[in-house]
Amino acid sequence: MFETAIQTFSSPVVLFFVLGLLAAFARSDLAIPEPIAKAMSLYLMAAIGIKGGVAVAKSGIDGTVLSALAAGIGAGFVLPLFAYAVLKTFGKLDRINSGAVAAHYGSISVVTFVTAVEILTGQSREPGGYMVAVMAAMEAPAILAGLMLARGVGSKDASVGGTQSTGEMMHEVFTNSSIVLLLGAFVIGMIGGADAFEPVSPFFEAGFKGVLCLFLLDMGLIAARRMMDSRSITWRLVVIAIFLPVVNGLVGTALGIGISLDSGSAATLGVLCASASYIAVPAAMRLALPEADPGIYLTMSLSITFPFNVLINIGLISAFAAYLAGVMP
Repeated sequence: MFETAIQTFSSPVVLFFVLGLLAAFARSDLAIPEPIAKAMSLYLMAAIGIKGGVAVAKSGIDGTVLSALAAGIGAGFVLPLFAYAVLKTFGKLDRINSGAVAAHYGSISVVTFVTAVEILTGQSREPGGYMVAVMAAMEAPAILAGLMLARGVGSKDASVGGTQSTGEMMHEVFTNSSIVLLLGAFVIGMIGGADAFEPVSPFFEAGFKGVLCLFLLDMGLIAARRMMDSRSITWRLVVIAIFLPVVNGLVGTALGIGISLDSGSAATLGVLCASASYIAVPAAMRLALPEADPGIYLTMSLSITFPFNVLINIGLISAFAAYLAGVMP
């Protein structure tokens, strides 16, 4: 387990993220222009989506794929409930902020997912391509659960939770650029299959690792700078931002092994459960819960949980999945 964790930390992807953190903390003027960062993001999502679709086209949709989808959707609903209870009791947050933050910790981080897939592939434990669909399926349930918690189930107080209807909010979620591109590329990969993918594979394969390294460099810069600027985070929230990904990651990994996923796919499910959204969910919360404090939910998800997952938790989850796969039938 220790060796697996060390392999994760020595990955160039992780080391570029560390470089971004250190550069920001040293107050370097290193920066990646926003248009370039956006282009890299689009490239990564398109690449992971189409490669996942091609993988599913090869393997087909079977009981394993359906079980993984069910597990991901179920986790998207359940994880916010646990996070909400912790945030309300130990975190001392009010109902609206607890619900908003809980939605982030039931949802997923695309960049954490892509980083984990790259690391696991480097360990010869590439997860199934269907995990792309599982990732996309976890977004909406978490937002719905968080919104219900923030508004209060059965609450008649129209002032709570803003003026946007649930239907409008869900439309915003499903038309979010990351979800549209991921699912669209996934479907394209499934329809085309390996033969249709071959002509464009050099573009999506050759540059993937290099682009991911530069993207993680940019994410390290952003995470560290936001952390230094934050004024809303208490020590209790810092503890929760580390506690939740550890617990959620272990539970998700055990669930993956329990439904007979391979070691790499189980670890990926664990990473999805451990990650916290800092793109799609913040956008939805700004619309649906304008009263919630972005300084809390963005700092926790982007500046604390994201670095913790990339630097430490992916390695721990990977090692835990390998251990469970070795001792469980």
